[in-house]
Amino acid sequence: MARPTEIIVVPHTHWDREWYEPFQRFRLRLVALLDEVFDRMERDPRQRFTLDGQLAAVDDYLEVRPERREQVVALVRAGRLAVGPWQILLDEFLCSGENIVRNLERGLNRSAELGGAMPVGYLPDMFGHIAQMPQILAGAGLAHACLFRGVPQRVHTHAFAWQSPDGTAVRTEYLPGGYGNAAGLMDDAALVTRRAADLAARLGAWRPAGDDTPVLAMYGADHAAPAPEAPDLLAAAGLDDTRLRLGTLAEYFASQPTGVDGLPVVAGELRSHARANILPGVISVRGHLKQAMGRAERRVERYAEPLAALAHDTSVQRFLDMAWTRLIDASCHDSVTGCGCDETAEQVSARLAEADQLGRAVCDLVGARLATTVPRDGHLLFNPTPAPRTTLVRLDVETPPDGAVGLVDADGRTVAAQVLDRARTLLADDVVPAADLPGVLARVHGRELYGQEITAWSVSAADATLTFQVARHGDPAFDVEDVRLALAAAGQPDRWRVLIVAAARATVAALVDLPALGHAAVRPLALPPSAAAVPPPVAAAVPAPVMVTGRSVDNGLLRVDVAEDGTLRLSTPDGVGVDGVGRIVDGGDVGDSYNFAPPAADELVDKPRAVRTVVRHDGPLVAVLDVVREYRWPAGADVDAGSRAVDREPTTVTTRVEVRSGEQFVRLRVEFDNRCDDHRVRLHLPLPSPADTSYAEGQFAVVARGLSAEGGGGEVPLPTFPASGFVAAGGPDGSLAVLLTQPTEYELTDSGRELAVTVLRAIGMLSRNRHALRDEPAGPQLPTPLAQCRGVRAVELAVLPFRGSWHEAGVLEAAEAYRHEPLSFPGTAEPTVALPAPTVGLAVDGPGVVLTSVRDRDGRTEVRLVAQTPADTTAVIDAPGLRGAWRADLLGRPGDPLAVEGDGAVRLPMRAWEIATVQLDLA
Repeated sequence: MARPTEIIVVPHTHWDREWYEPFQRFRLRLVALLDEVFDRMERDPRQRFTLDGQLAAVDDYLEVRPERREQVVALVRAGRLAVGPWQILLDEFLCSGENIVRNLERGLNRSAELGGAMPVGYLPDMFGHIAQMPQILAGAGLAHACLFRGVPQRVHTHAFAWQSPDGTAVRTEYLPGGYGNAAGLMDDAALVTRRAADLAARLGAWRPAGDDTPVLAMYGADHAAPAPEAPDLLAAAGLDDTRLRLGTLAEYFASQPTGVDGLPVVAGELRSHARANILPGVISVRGHLKQAMGRAERRVERYAEPLAALAHDTSVQRFLDMAWTRLIDASCHDSVTGCGCDETAEQVSARLAEADQLGRAVCDLVGARLATTVPRDGHLLFNPTPAPRTTLVRLDVETPPDGAVGLVDADGRTVAAQVLDRARTLLADDVVPAADLPGVLARVHGRELYGQEITAWSVSAADATLTFQVARHGDPAFDVEDVRLALAAAGQPDRWRVLIVAAARATVAALVDLPALGHAAVRPLALPPSAAAVPPPVAAAVPAPVMVTGRSVDNGLLRVDVAEDGTLRLSTPDGVGVDGVGRIVDGGDVGDSYNFAPPAADELVDKPRAVRTVVRHDGPLVAVLDVVREYRWPAGADVDAGSRAVDREPTTVTTRVEVRSGEQFVRLRVEFDNRCDDHRVRLHLPLPSPADTSYAEGQFAVVARGLSAEGGGGEVPLPTFPASGFVAAGGPDGSLAVLLTQPTEYELTDSGRELAVTVLRAIGMLSRNRHALRDEPAGPQLPTPLAQCRGVRAVELAVLPFRGSWHEAGVLEAAEAYRHEPLSFPGTAEPTVALPAPTVGLAVDGPGVVLTSVRDRDGRTEVRLVAQTPADTTAVIDAPGLRGAWRADLLGRPGDPLAVEGDGAVRLPMRAWEIATVQLDLA
């Protein structure tokens, strides 16, 4: 291939916002670096700089240097400083698809405020790339991608067509050698010409014949500024047939075609190890961060935003904005990944906790406003799924002390309920000296006592007893002064008995009907004690009750049997059966936060020393069994010796097995107190049929993966993969789907006979200089003792046996139901108020159609749908008061109107795997 005639040298820095040092310490360096760069650019108009594709660096800088804002705007508008399009450089596999969209949306909007975004999907250092990224970039108006990691071996040119599952493709620039492939170009002024010639030859080898467009050379490194004299050094380079000039990344792509005609096509996700390491161990390290991310995203995306949007409550928008700020910041590729120092992980954890708190605050505020129409002994129930459902809810209700409990809905129908727990009624029974009575009364605040309200009280002089009766709602006329007067009138016994008696309350499980993305209300229906053994009658048919017999649970749709070793046998009425589900395997891990590595002489512990089963609830609506297994795990591992420790730690692993009426899957919660270091714990699930392919739901797609991964980039390609919504595998005799609530690592093991889901990776080093499965360090060798994840650890998932293909067997629907439990809000109206009628919020139907977002957009209700199916489909959107509908692009810019048909619904044809945004005008 001929030497290029022009090389555009792009000065830049790759900026890790937080990593081996926490955010604020890195920001000190950022401010110093950008002060120097901007001073230099002010003096020399030839200077160019690309700020790593993320607005976070600009925002972090301007928060400290607000006086520089106008200079930054001027440089961006002049095309000398390239910013955006992202708000932050994320890890694509460890946040939701909606988080990715909001990240890009916010980055583009903030960039526009500063003069305009770099029109390139710059993805320089992500640890692999999701399948739907081309469709996301194209949907936001970006025609180019630019990346480094994950590109397969078959790519031999600098540009290729990267194609999403729906067929959308973007022209993608591969960075041979990474985002610093020209980093050393100007380290020595005397060697610039020679190094430039080497660079031209090296990069020119990636140009196909006839490609005479400029070559891209990335002149930069982590946290580094370019040489001050870069323009002069390039001008003096003296290559006879090649011109070198400084430019931004935006200027380079302005010189490139925008189409994909004639380019080699690469479809789907990019997770090849062939040309660079992708550091897959970040999926499972510090698992509590992944759990926190999944929890906070669900809270904001599927509860808080839809609840506020469908209630037309715009007063909470600022809370939602703040929640998204924290979610986006936490998605950074050295943040939620857990591959930073312990201080960074703690800061990320706090950020995610705040996002979750903000989402909860919005739910509480909007829910409380809606619940003002519900009597105070009742509950308002919100369904976050876009389809009507009959589902289990847990409620705290007032009840007769020993009577059975039922619930009634707005139509007067009795709803089945099962008592799970009863609260204490005697809160205090103390004998105190008379002199201490003022102190006792001081515990009363208004009418509040012990967290409840006083409903009645009495003073008995005969037996010197003061009694308070309390409940959730007290007597507004109560005045503690009346109690003082009564005590004074009772004479002066030396000692008083003080009783605080609470109204009887119970935690109940109830099977209720809820409308799509809407709400309904229920209230207790007290039954006499004589009916205690009789389940309340129900007006409508319900699924078969859950029955517990010995160590077996059966709801008519799924049978679960606990074996002697504590594993489970799952069987279905249509003949799918599998044994050994839930085997716990503990093995050594002498790797680091980036890559797993077993000791050279590993010891796997998978057989418990003792097993017992405890029945917690025995139906008829929900049955819960605890399977308690005792192990002795090695206390640690010796990295140098390549073996596990001789010392043992007794470890109790409790697997909570929950089966609900009407559900075809079993819910599992695995919990243990981790007192060991340097190990990996996995949950193994044998498959009904061996599989050579797994199907994992991630970010707007379900991706098929095999039993191996492509290697070659200095990293052993372990076939461990991420999944966020579910992972499914199997064959003609049946399959299993593991339903998930957070990003999780899995592997098809034993030649496709088992699924192994990582429950814990405990490691003690950020990176290791010497790693058995990776050639080079991935970062500094720093201790990370908190990454050993000591203490109580728990993972929740569900297992669904099924027959046939995942997209025809209801796996999507089961995953949706599992992840999104209803919300309940206590009523606040007077008890005489009738229950409000159920209210439909928004219904979405269609084979394979998944709802990912509902939010307010300038007075319209915006929904995002994904056709997660290999076949074209039609989405049907229906909502009360639907007056108009429009297609919109990914950024919410309205497009063509959609017809509202005679039945008040919108029908939206969707191609397979399409991401569609629709805006609705709702009355």
